[in-house]
Amino acid sequence: MSLQSARLALRPSPAAKIRWPLRLVLGLGLVLLTGVAQAADAATAAQREAFRQAWAAAQQGGEGWRAWDAQLAGYPLYPYLEAAALSHDLRQLDRARVEDYLRRYPDAIPAADLRRDFLLELARRQDWDGFLALYRPGLGDALACHALRARLARGGTLDFDRDLAALWEKPALPDACDDVLAAAHAQGLLTTTRLWARIDTALAAGQGGTVAALAAWLPADQAPAAQHLALALRDPANAVRDAATWPDAPRERQAAALAVQRLARRRPADAAAAWQALQPRLRFDAAEIAAIEYALALYQATDFDERALERLAALPAAAQTPLSRAWRARVALARLDWPAVLAAIAAMPAEQQDDAEWRYFRARAAEALGQSAQARTLYAALAAEPGYFGFLAADRLGTGYALCPLEPPHDPAREQALANDPGLVRAFELYAVGLPRLARREWARALEGADADTLALAAELAFRQGWYDRAIYVFSHGPGLRYYDRRFPLAEEDGLPAQADQAGIEPAFAYAIARAESAWTVDARSGADARGLMQLLPTTAAQVARRHGLDWQGGDSLYDPAVNVALGTRYLAELAGRFGGAPWLTAAAYNAGPDKVQQWLDARGALPPDVFIATIPYAETREYVARVLAFSVIYDWRLHGAPLPMSARLQPPGQAAPAATRRPVSCAAAPAPAELETR
Repeated sequence: MSLQSARLALRPSPAAKIRWPLRLVLGLGLVLLTGVAQAADAATAAQREAFRQAWAAAQQGGEGWRAWDAQLAGYPLYPYLEAAALSHDLRQLDRARVEDYLRRYPDAIPAADLRRDFLLELARRQDWDGFLALYRPGLGDALACHALRARLARGGTLDFDRDLAALWEKPALPDACDDVLAAAHAQGLLTTTRLWARIDTALAAGQGGTVAALAAWLPADQAPAAQHLALALRDPANAVRDAATWPDAPRERQAAALAVQRLARRRPADAAAAWQALQPRLRFDAAEIAAIEYALALYQATDFDERALERLAALPAAAQTPLSRAWRARVALARLDWPAVLAAIAAMPAEQQDDAEWRYFRARAAEALGQSAQARTLYAALAAEPGYFGFLAADRLGTGYALCPLEPPHDPAREQALANDPGLVRAFELYAVGLPRLARREWARALEGADADTLALAAELAFRQGWYDRAIYVFSHGPGLRYYDRRFPLAEEDGLPAQADQAGIEPAFAYAIARAESAWTVDARSGADARGLMQLLPTTAAQVARRHGLDWQGGDSLYDPAVNVALGTRYLAELAGRFGGAPWLTAAAYNAGPDKVQQWLDARGALPPDVFIATIPYAETREYVARVLAFSVIYDWRLHGAPLPMSARLQPPGQAAPAATRRPVSCAAAPAPAELETR
């Protein structure tokens, strides 16, 4: 029906002349607005699809991407296409092409990338005149060193304070700086004092390669000491063996002490034996002795050595740290020695005692020692806080959970202004076309220096568009911690609830794993190459796919949330099967690996689950398990309106949890959920 026909059909009768004109206007207005919105959505979708195709072509270089020029006129991501094609063709580019792009898009992020990439190409060509014409300070250490190489190639010299002082403070430098440092050495700028200063910087950062390289420039009588220090970092076992032949000199004692401390991390018994052998022949100073005794006590504790508790308690107060005090309590927990637990907590400074973990275990110790009234008082105070230990405390009392949600603030006018900000427009478009890494860069630049209210409004806009990790990261402190629906999204487009059900995993638990692993960052990638929402290693994912008959298209397919979740939930189910369905052990195995968890179970498997978790040697895994269990409660609440008690997820392996009533959720006060952090 045409618009004119619609008008004729809706012409009112004389009796309805008073009522119909307004209805007609509103009805036609709604039709027009709906049509305009649908047309705009269709146009946007068409441009996004055109961009995806052009982007794929631009990645191959050349001019093929221009086939989509007409469809992408005015599209905010258009500059990315030309920059991608130019970056692919760097080896064939001349400076004029790059300068032309930089002139047209001087402030664009792809322009900054192209400048960096082409500068590296000019350095490879040793086109130093072209390099200096394009170079700008602040582009990183490698390009800073290439700029110094360019100056040297043109006959210039180096000045230490002007050219090298800032670089010299870095514990490690890129290979591009090697020629510059060699030139500085040839000019006599790298004095013995300066060399030892940088060696000490590298030692503090554990950079053995830097120490070994600098040793070559030291005087012949000092180089062996630096080499010993490098060996202590790289191979502490051989260093403690060789130390028996080293002279009793300050730097050799430093190297021997460092080697013993580093060996203690992995082989505390061997380190203790080496320490006994070295003490009679090297005159270690008081600080070195204290550092070695501390390392031995701490790492014997993480191995739960039978002497660990005594060693930790015997450390002088000056040698104690929050870590050593915490491990004194963990070793006592592993022995279920409740008086020793209380003594260890009492030895902590007040701010450490106030940590939720130690308040909980003070209550547990009081309960175990028959001090019921004191235990209930302590539990009640802790149960008012949301988080792992607050939920544990509520379970000990049989009370509800302190979850008090808030909604983010709304300011429609400011939201509209932000939605029209060119940088955020580009960020949202990049996310929509599947380029989240580039989207985050535009987001960061657009919001650099923004106040908390602006960040919150931007995060809300992102959340509405399905870009969930922005809200999770922004709402990571203060009142934002109570924006539970933003921080714990129920994203169903990845099929997680259905996939969890098919795998036999509680959806709330699967959601919690994904949330703890990636904070809902779809393209997350760890240093170990774990990828996607549930952070799967490609090798693990391939094996899971084969075992379950699922399609496998390689490691990059893990960035597809649907693929990642399908494989992640199956792997989670496999781990649950290995550990008798116990979520707390399944989470530990997901983080640390099943073999390591089995090793801990063999040593301390008889401990109550909450105590076992507190004695996990890896801080990352210990905190991860607590986070996943707390997140499971939150997601269970979000899915069902009331969560099962966390204790239902803390049953021993193979032991079914008793029938449990869902916990009520209390909002009597405004709690501070300090434990529910972003990742």
